[in-house]
Amino acid sequence: MHYDYLIVGAGLFGAVFAQQAREKGKKVLVLDRRNHIGGNVYTEQVEGINVHKYGAHIFHTNNKVVWDYVNTFATFNRFTNSPVANYKGEIYSLPFNMYTFNKMWGVVTPQEAADRIARQRQEITGEPQNLEEQAISLVGRDIFEKLIKGYTEKQWGRDCKDLPAFIIKRLPVRYTYDNNYFNALYQGIPIGGYTKLVNNLLEGIEVRLGVDYLKHRDEYENIADKIVYTGPVDEFFDYKLGTLEYRSVRFENELLDMPSFQGNAAVNYTDRETPWTRIIEHKWFEFGKDANGNDLPKTVISREYSSEWTPGDEPYYPVNDEKNSALYAKYKAETAKLTNVIFGGRLGTYSYYDMDVTVDMALQAAATEFAGNNAY
Repeated sequence: MHYDYLIVGAGLFGAVFAQQAREKGKKVLVLDRRNHIGGNVYTEQVEGINVHKYGAHIFHTNNKVVWDYVNTFATFNRFTNSPVANYKGEIYSLPFNMYTFNKMWGVVTPQEAADRIARQRQEITGEPQNLEEQAISLVGRDIFEKLIKGYTEKQWGRDCKDLPAFIIKRLPVRYTYDNNYFNALYQGIPIGGYTKLVNNLLEGIEVRLGVDYLKHRDEYENIADKIVYTGPVDEFFDYKLGTLEYRSVRFENELLDMPSFQGNAAVNYTDRETPWTRIIEHKWFEFGKDANGNDLPKTVISREYSSEWTPGDEPYYPVNDEKNSALYAKYKAETAKLTNVIFGGRLGTYSYYDMDVTVDMALQAAATEFAGNNAY
């Protein structure tokens, strides 16, 4: 059988493009090397709880077109991301706001907090030379030591003095009592989980799971007019120019026979000694209720451990330093030579995207592909 589009990867980018192609009457085949759809937004139900198997995903956007689009395929709840930080048993509100400053220093007015930060920022006089100096120049020594240093060093596996300043270009500081993490008009979680959302996107589309396209390239390469590829771009070219680097994440999941473990969806552990970066308690993404609105008696937590990536591990965060950016530029030049392959998603473009950006890029790619017959 011949297809108009072969889509490699059943994550958000691939699923959105597939849906748009099918809407235009195109014949589409979707492959994924995993045994499930959804990519890293995949959710799996455990004891009535929709568990985010590859880390917490909270949809947030200021793009009304994207918001209206995803709401066509799922009903979103009103979840607001308000994480907290645990520093050696001290609890702080995130992002940095007046609740944080009151707990840190006992200040109660925005001016008191601003004055305290301004005094501490004076420690850095010249151009920041590393992440530590950059962070202190933005929020001062106290916040850096308790809420940035340990978490960042665990996340990157390096001392803050050995990390480039550009990693923390800016840090959100709010002189209000507002602990909504995202500055977004629209925010929420699909009721029933992200897998339900992706399944609706792929309705009526042929999907084959457990198929590694790159290992069966000869079999699949010529069965479609065009390929949409969302896997690692360097792997597509058989690493001929070198291997791009990532940070990876390992999850330690636990089902607990209790109604609540930490009382919040996300708690960051910001001291260096605690080995995990954060704990996610999945039930709170949907307010601890099952599909019928009943309280869930059990809970599922996931401890997250950041790690160096090696080939064979799941790639999560691109290391967009100068070396890797230069290497990706070379691979991007290679992709430009291929007129029948569209590269998309975080792995296909070696970039970390929020979900709304991924959806928007897929819609834009479809609109370009079907120019003259707008995709959305």
